[in-house]
Amino acid sequence: MGVAIERLAFRPLRRRNADPLLTVVSSLGVAFVIVNVIQYLVGAETYTFPANTYGSLPPAINFGSADNPIPIRTVQIVIFGVSVVILGILTYLINGTKYGKAMQAVAEDQTTASLLGINTDRFIVLTFFVSSFLGALAGTLVGSSVSIAGPYFGIGFGLKGLAVIVLGGLGSIPGAVVGGLLIGIVEAFVPGEYSAYKDAVAFGILFAMLLLRPQGLLGRSLIQKV
Repeated sequence: MGVAIERLAFRPLRRRNADPLLTVVSSLGVAFVIVNVIQYLVGAETYTFPANTYGSLPPAINFGSADNPIPIRTVQIVIFGVSVVILGILTYLINGTKYGKAMQAVAEDQTTASLLGINTDRFIVLTFFVSSFLGALAGTLVGSSVSIAGPYFGIGFGLKGLAVIVLGGLGSIPGAVVGGLLIGIVEAFVPGEYSAYKDAVAFGILFAMLLLRPQGLLGRSLIQKV
């Protein structure tokens, strides 16, 4: 699906050297189309994951003792393990392979990358494929954690992901990890009676970071070329 979206919604704009803002508008349009197609095919209801999503694994694992239990949900352990594996693979792909170096070159300057013999269209398609796969995997894991899924299920998590990216730094994989952990820890300290305002914490951090350090915690400052 990611490859189809790139070919239908983004490649025509890129061929016409359209304003980058139009790609943002195009992505929003694609999101609305996908949501409405899902509603048409399966309805607008919220669906629940089956109780035995992970088979015979226990619902929680006790890392403490019988007297002082420290239960951690199995789904959280699965999410953590899968995230560590994906993080390692993605880091190696981006920083340790020629494909990753080419993707970085295309992201930095498409024209220069093309002059150096890099097939920019090919690597843009590869980027959309990888990102759509990661998005689908993340949505499945989060859905199994909260046990629900629906057409509008991912909107809140997507907006919070924007805060994570800005906090960690655009283009920084370790920064995204650090940003996610920090926002998760801060939200965990929100008192129960104010749990409805947890999302406001993430966006408050987003606004503060944009004002104080726009490049993020681990992002690089943009170098102005003259």
